[in-house]
Amino acid sequence: MRVVIDADACPVTDIALGICRERGIPCLLVFDNSHFFDKQGAECLIVDKGADSADLKIANTVSRGDIVITQDYGLAAMCLGKGARALNQNGLIFSDKNIETLLYSRFVNKKIRQSGQRTKGPSKRTADNDTAFIKAFTFLLEEI
Repeated sequence: MRVVIDADACPVTDIALGICRERGIPCLLVFDNSHFFDKQGAECLIVDKGADSADLKIANTVSRGDIVITQDYGLAAMCLGKGARALNQNGLIFSDKNIETLLYSRFVNKKIRQSGQRTKGPSKRTADNDTAFIKAFTFLLEEI
């Protein structure tokens, strides 16, 4: 088991790495070459810049029992299909029970934007988001 982080624009990378370090859990950061991370204790995998480069690399690399941290519903769905667990930066644990609804919501919002209307963006990150992430991440680590 390892933790795989979709590190492009992930606000909880340092938090997750700290928890992994404390528990001796291997961690893989995947990001495109427009970013640079030098995080001690983590393996880094750099992919070419592209719309879904990091996501596709993660989907092809993840294994049953891994935990994936991502904001991307599509990537989360692919990881669930491979027997991995996934959660987002706010502590939402993706599952077979919620992923279809989340994917449909993403589709509907995309159609709304394509029609010229605006959709609500993400809220500003708070300390409560970090707390929720830590709680959910710790839960998944202890569950495995």
